[in-house]
Amino acid sequence: MAAVVKALNAKIRSNPVANYLCSTHFWGPASNFGIPIAAVLDTQKSPELISGQMTGALTIYAFTFMRYALAVTPRNYLLFGCHFVNAGAQLTQGYRYLDWHYWGGKEKAVQKAITAPAAAAAIAK
Repeated sequence: MAAVVKALNAKIRSNPVANYLCSTHFWGPASNFGIPIAAVLDTQKSPELISGQMTGALTIYAFTFMRYALAVTPRNYLLFGCHFVNAGAQLTQGYRYLDWHYWGGKEKAVQKAITAPAAAAAIAK
């Protein structure tokens, strides 16, 4: 049985594509893509739900592992791409957080909510 497994492994590893698809250089970033996908989807949610501390931590994490992806041998471009997308999404979330809490976004939303019904009533007349 061990000889069969060893032969199957040798067959898989002899093909460069199959070898890559069976490696941690592929499955690590592939499973890690859940973080940037969730971050991109979160950009559609209300900015009052954003945690500034978590966004900051995830931004640092993304930039750290972008560097790590290029420091390992062989370079892991899939991991780099995963963290590049994550860094972009986290920076977007960070901007939305700062806008909402510190740059008047909350006040603009309240003002818009107050004036929207009046504008709709004026159009209906």
